[in-house]
Amino acid sequence: MKKHYRYTALLLLMLVLLTGLPVQTTYGAGSQPEKTLVLGTSAEFAPYEFHKTINGKDQIVGFDIDIAREIAKDMGAKLIIEDMSFDALLPALQSSRVDLVISGMTPTDERRKSIDFSDNYYQSKQVLMVRTEDKERYKSMDSLKGEKIGAQKGSVQEEIARSIQEASITSLDRIPDLVLQLQTKRINAVILEDTVAVGYLQNSALTLSEAVPDDAPVQAAIGIRKGNTELLTQVNSTVARLKSENRITEIVKQASMLSVDKPQSSGNIFTIFWEYRSYYAIGLVYTLLLSALGVLFGFMIGLIISLLRMSRIRAITLLGTTYVEILRGTPMLAQLLIIHYGLALTLGINFTPLQSGIITLSLNSSAYLAEIFRAGIQGVDRGQMEAARSLGMSRWLAMRHVILPQAFKSVLPAIGNEFITIIKESSIISVIGMADIMYQAGVVKNITYKGLSPLIISAAIYFVLTFTLSKLLGAWERRMGASDHR
Repeated sequence: MKKHYRYTALLLLMLVLLTGLPVQTTYGAGSQPEKTLVLGTSAEFAPYEFHKTINGKDQIVGFDIDIAREIAKDMGAKLIIEDMSFDALLPALQSSRVDLVISGMTPTDERRKSIDFSDNYYQSKQVLMVRTEDKERYKSMDSLKGEKIGAQKGSVQEEIARSIQEASITSLDRIPDLVLQLQTKRINAVILEDTVAVGYLQNSALTLSEAVPDDAPVQAAIGIRKGNTELLTQVNSTVARLKSENRITEIVKQASMLSVDKPQSSGNIFTIFWEYRSYYAIGLVYTLLLSALGVLFGFMIGLIISLLRMSRIRAITLLGTTYVEILRGTPMLAQLLIIHYGLALTLGINFTPLQSGIITLSLNSSAYLAEIFRAGIQGVDRGQMEAARSLGMSRWLAMRHVILPQAFKSVLPAIGNEFITIIKESSIISVIGMADIMYQAGVVKNITYKGLSPLIISAAIYFVLTFTLSKLLGAWERRMGASDHR
């Protein structure tokens, strides 16, 4: 049994390393690696970039993606697309996770301090989207004074919103969430680009206001890491070629037509679930993988930390206590961003989203499991250790064969609760582009323009997972406790 456990742990560790390794180059028949170009984007910004089901397969499309493909073709490289939240694009570029960023990004002076920009490739204007019933209420920018306004976090629209006097600003990562805020009357207007607003106007409950947030057209450019002059020159060359061939206008038109060609859903939540079941299936696999490995490695690390905390050497005890207090006293989101972006920026260590997610969940879970184990071990009667030592056992053998089995049985319910918590908290990994259940729910929202149904479906999947797990753990607990009643 112990051998099987070791082999299982080894196989899972190999799985993490193999599935999590960043794919930056691929090898063909020759000895030279294939050149790649990694694109960072936030694919919920139709028609710039968005998810669409084509021939039964989820694909990221849009005119930004078409331009990126042209750049990759001119470079003789294979394009790799990394989808993430908009405010994560700059850290991803600065930490060399992606080679360039194309996401309808405006080259502001503030952004130029952090990254370089290509020549502008498109310009658009800003519009104000409101509920149809409020169209007459908001006819000028002055009418927005003191109102609740929504904008995408880290965008130029957020800057425009902040310039409106006494306005209450709601900044969110994803535009579908802002639209949902508007529909549920939590905000009264959303500032966004005219090309992006087209898709959401299929909903008759929403319309455009006569108020114009910004008279000047807004430019879009391609973000490139500072100092990468070779790539910048190549990108500008491709942009110049597309402009001279009048291709960008054609590409934008095709992407706009594709973006409004959305499947018209009946709104039936069961229909949406069945139609997009493959999305949720992929998310389910990643969620289970993240949770299982997070708890497995958290279990191992937590057991070691609990023993450190009970050491008779004060320095070791202090080390274990510091570990637990830091991880329990800081948000998991902060830990995730430090591991995923901070290590890349400071030490050059680039973990993939899967690796970063597993490491974060493992470390965070280990801090709580360490305290659970410590309580279980201290709950075993001291006479058990003394009796084992009197039989000639070393302290380690007594701990391994006498104390730990009893402690594990007593804390099994708490371990089960931690596993359930990890399954739910794994949803936070979606912010770095991990395709778990919540990430896939966001994709379905972008495809269908349904703000609530995909979230209800994801919540139902999490409930089924946690409910089933709690019942299985309860059965296991009763089985282990059967010997206590003999």
